[in-house]
Amino acid sequence: MWSKKHVALGGATSLGVIALLAGLFATHGGGAAAAPAAKGPASSPVQATYVGSGSMSTTSGSASGGVTSQEFGPTTDEEIPHSATIVHVAASGVPNPAGQNVVTDSATAGFAGLNHFEQRNAGTGAYAGTQFSLEPPDQALCVGGGYVVESINTAVRVYDSAGHPLTAPTALNQFFNLSPEINRTTGVFGDFTSDPKCYYDSDTGHFFLTMLQIDVDPATGDLLNHSHTEIAVSKTSNPTGSWNILSFDTTDDGTNGTPSHTACPCFGDQPLIGADKNGFYVTTNEFPITADGFNGAQVYAFSKAALEKGSTANGVHFDAGSIATPDTGGIWYSIQPATSPNGQYATANSGTEYFLSALDFSAKLDNRVATWALTNTASLNSKSPALNLSLAVIGSEVYGQPPNAIQKNGLIPLGDSVKNPAELIASNDDRMNQVVFANGKLWSGVNSVVQTSNGPTRSAIAYFEVAPSASGSSLTATMAGQGYVAANQENTLYPSIGVNANGGAVMVFTLVGPDYYPSAAYYDLTGGDGNIHIAGAGQGPDDGFTGYKKSAGVAEPGRWGDYSAAVAGPDGSIWMATEYIGQSCSDAQFTADNTCGGTRTLFANWGTYIINVQP
Repeated sequence: MWSKKHVALGGATSLGVIALLAGLFATHGGGAAAAPAAKGPASSPVQATYVGSGSMSTTSGSASGGVTSQEFGPTTDEEIPHSATIVHVAASGVPNPAGQNVVTDSATAGFAGLNHFEQRNAGTGAYAGTQFSLEPPDQALCVGGGYVVESINTAVRVYDSAGHPLTAPTALNQFFNLSPEINRTTGVFGDFTSDPKCYYDSDTGHFFLTMLQIDVDPATGDLLNHSHTEIAVSKTSNPTGSWNILSFDTTDDGTNGTPSHTACPCFGDQPLIGADKNGFYVTTNEFPITADGFNGAQVYAFSKAALEKGSTANGVHFDAGSIATPDTGGIWYSIQPATSPNGQYATANSGTEYFLSALDFSAKLDNRVATWALTNTASLNSKSPALNLSLAVIGSEVYGQPPNAIQKNGLIPLGDSVKNPAELIASNDDRMNQVVFANGKLWSGVNSVVQTSNGPTRSAIAYFEVAPSASGSSLTATMAGQGYVAANQENTLYPSIGVNANGGAVMVFTLVGPDYYPSAAYYDLTGGDGNIHIAGAGQGPDDGFTGYKKSAGVAEPGRWGDYSAAVAGPDGSIWMATEYIGQSCSDAQFTADNTCGGTRTLFANWGTYIINVQP
């Protein structure tokens, strides 16, 4: 779990100070039977209101080489606290699964998605040249109607299904009609935004795009005491056209109709999204903006139909962080709502939306997962929604905090310029990743520590297939399947699982290790050949500013992820996107042109890769 401070940053003027800059500014930024379901907390009303319309750019922003003033902005990713006093039934030792073989899959359909250079230079008109340098990408993806919509931390783009761009990389602040991140001419700061997610509603053909927002002091760049989650919904089935923009308040300090939570004003970190037939669901991790603390996961439910109409959507807000956990001192975090392929929703109980979350409150090892159910979702279409939130904890295979990942040695011109060795890659933590509900099962995975072939510990993926059953306020669940995706002596990290209507499931992730540059890879969980397939082969090491020596003289791992994406297409194929390194250049090339021909910027060289597989 990542600890970040809210920092506004002055400009860099030479390569010689990059090491100091990187120190000051890190960016986004068969189980046991279920225990009895716990009842959820009392709910409070929440309202998503219409605030305008937005659209994608048709022309590209102007490229900005070299270092400019105010190259980095404030950061918000926070550390989920763990209590040293937490005690639960001890998990066994570090898992030791058999590793899968790795093969290069040259026949797989795929194409390069957005990269750091495009994100940094997104924006046109008043938004040209106003993007910060950020890593990691925070990958969002949704597919439908022949369109592929990809978003990364503060940019979005639309492609056709063959990978041809239909729009330019568009700054998210421009798309959402917010103030530019930074006007480098006047020094005026704009809205802080981060953590996009994307969803395609196969029922109606609408696309959804979400992100967090925090108000910023325009003169100093300091974060202010007000936050929202932004929701954009395409007006038609064509995402290159106009979108309705709605917003709901996540400040939770008792103002603007929000509840009053501890140490708030707060913001909703890493908004996660899901949907069923009736509702659109957002969950967040709530952190105070200007104080220390963690209030746990928040669950928001809105009428999907109201959002798609662009009208004010009345909803329900649950403070899931206030629910007691099995471990004293633990606080619920990262509750992942489910999406369903081609309308395979749970219709019992007048509509049921399911969620999954991890229980590693001690940041060590654990052998449990939590299933959540929100019932009576059909009431979201009424004037007075009445929903019930419940949960059940079940046993699972062991998972735990993964180690940072080493990468294959190669050209690192930024690292060489600041006299640093190749950086490690951050494998983050073991929170639950994207959840899919298909054929009555919930699929998801987590980053985990493993030990393969009696070697050193590596980062791998633990995945789960959970069978839930909800009846009113009663919820039970069983572990229908589980396993690990690991490569001997290598690392797999940041999984997302896409599942089609027939139950075919494919997982995407980054593969990296002593024999591989960071690569886009996938694994077929239900009908494959048992091999890890590389679809987007890495061309060089990660060479980004967050992984080099800090001002205190201690190097931290380079930021990666923080998440990938996988969704089922209308034809049953699985579309996936994840971070990789798609370029390489020498020190001499970098010195002559620090964009290396428009493939990177001075500060970072990450890219994304989009894959299409038929399971």
